[in-house]
Amino acid sequence: MTSLVPSPRLALPSIAAWLENPWPFTEHNPMRIEESAEEDKYVVRAELPGFDPEKNISVTAHNGVLTIHAEREAKAVEDGRSEFYYGQFSRTVSLPAGAETSKITAKYADGILEVCVPHKDKPRDKQVKIQVGKV
Repeated sequence: MTSLVPSPRLALPSIAAWLENPWPFTEHNPMRIEESAEEDKYVVRAELPGFDPEKNISVTAHNGVLTIHAEREAKAVEDGRSEFYYGQFSRTVSLPAGAETSKITAKYADGILEVCVPHKDKPRDKQVKIQVGKV
């Protein structure tokens, strides 16, 4: 007789992955990023462990948008299972006003890609005054 109850060892990672996935509200993307604005640069960091930065990662800037693209080729697993994500992954972020795309630098260490985009002016929030009246 076979048991219909899944092994706890297999069920818990599946539940954790399901809870981590923002579906059905947004598309799931395994490339996690963080962004920060500093005094003279905008920094984007991406988690990309196990990628060869010279072969499998590209960074481009076009029309005020920074794109990080990475690709991981699937390896055949004969007897076992894999929770790795394979295929092509991309993330795009809007660059701040004054971004100097010709001076972008990127470095990869310990599975983290860090892209620095110098900018002329520090991005600032602007309070917009609302006028009352007919439109």
